[in-house]
Amino acid sequence: MTNSTITSSLGMMATTPMTGNRMGKSSGAGTWFEALSDAWGQTLDKQAAKIEQMSDAIGEQGSDNPSQITKLTAESMRMSFMANSSSTSIDSVGKALETMARKG
Repeated sequence: MTNSTITSSLGMMATTPMTGNRMGKSSGAGTWFEALSDAWGQTLDKQAAKIEQMSDAIGEQGSDNPSQITKLTAESMRMSFMANSSSTSIDSVGKALETMARKG
């Protein structure tokens, strides 16, 4: 295979609709790029819910002991790391798709 054939094939694969319910949506087809974005979104939603739950528990109990605050801080830092990773990976894949489209 030549480079242009590989680039063309990858570009087509990136924009080819997914079939079935692999994305967990009942609305129908989507691309794997959308699936990547959805996966990151769901992961970030779960982490945000975890942080919210921990925060509520601290607020309800009125306990602001250092161990619980430290755990909450650690989960918040994890959320920050995950959000940065999400942004970077989606941006990188988007730029790669853009490059393939130009070369295709």
